Amino acid sequence: MKMTIWGGILASSTLLAGLAQAEEKISAVHAFPESLIYTKSFLSFVDKVNEAGVGVVQIDVRGGPEAIGMFQQPDAVRDGVVDMVYTPGSFYGGALPEKDAMVASNLTAIETRANGGIELVDQIHQEKMGLKYLGWFDSGVCYNLWTRDEPKFDADGNLEVDGLKLRGNNVYNAFFTNYLNAQVIDLPTGEVYSALQRGVVDATGWTQIGLIDLKWNEFLNYRIEPCFFSTDLGVIVNNEKWDSLSEEARKIVQDVAIQHEKDSVAALRIKRDEDFAALDAAGMKVVTLEGEAKANYLAAAREKTWERMKSVMAEQPGGTANYDRLLELFYDLNAAK
Repeated sequence: MKMTIWGGILASSTLLAGLAQAEEKISAVHAFPESLIYTKSFLSFVDKVNEAGVGVVQIDVRGGPEAIGMFQQPDAVRDGVVDMVYTPGSFYGGALPEKDAMVASNLTAIETRANGGIELVDQIHQEKMGLKYLGWFDSGVCYNLWTRDEPKFDADGNLEVDGLKLRGNNVYNAFFTNYLNAQVIDLPTGEVYSALQRGVVDATGWTQIGLIDLKWNEFLNYRIEPCFFSTDLGVIVNNEKWDSLSEEARKIVQDVAIQHEKDSVAALRIKRDEDFAALDAAGMKVVTLEGEAKANYLAAAREKTWERMKSVMAEQPGGTANYDRLLELFYDLNAAK
């Protein structure tokens, strides 16, 4: 009987050890602090993978910009320092300018997954950077200009930016500088609060959601409409790591990513409405461009970004071969009218 019991224990231990050994691990970092809504969305995706992948695959989150600097993360995943990164495509736009198709997009991941847009972006990532583009998360959220002081307009209703201390970054500088002729001050997200507090900047572009999470609403009092652009947040995976995963593990991670593309669109639209209501209740004022000034503003945001994309693509292997196709897959001109 003792031999039978010990045999059972040994068999169970061997089985558990086999399961533990078979469970594959993916290390991951995220670009923004854990408190930001976008990071929370990514962590929700991780939880879904880890629930679906018990005994098969698990994502081990190592942290955010405190673990690896946000601008160093794309190189870190390409070089295999970490397996997975959740980050804006704009953080590696010099290596992959095609991400501007997402920046200027008026579609979501749902449409572009269906029409082959994300498949093309994945192919370009693999060819240019050795990365698997797993999914475009948190799409369908656009950007506004937010200011401390009441915005000024010229006689034709165009926004005037003279004297505005405008925070810029790689997402929207082509629009801010080439159309608005603004003198921008480039700052990473983590430094904007103190820059607003000290008066270094008095305006910034930012998405429709997250202003409250970052506490920038303590200093910003006006939101300028219409909104422009789209978030270009995505998950990239080291290609060698991806190929080394079992077929079952890859299927679990990819299936959950595709579902999260859909879930995050719906969740963040609810969050946007909640944020806008809270900001309105706290006294945020909304100023809206009208007529031709509005149309020119939106067209410039789109076209200046496309110009940037095309000029950088032209300098790289493969040139502008995918340019027209990217515009076709990521922008619906009829929806813009």
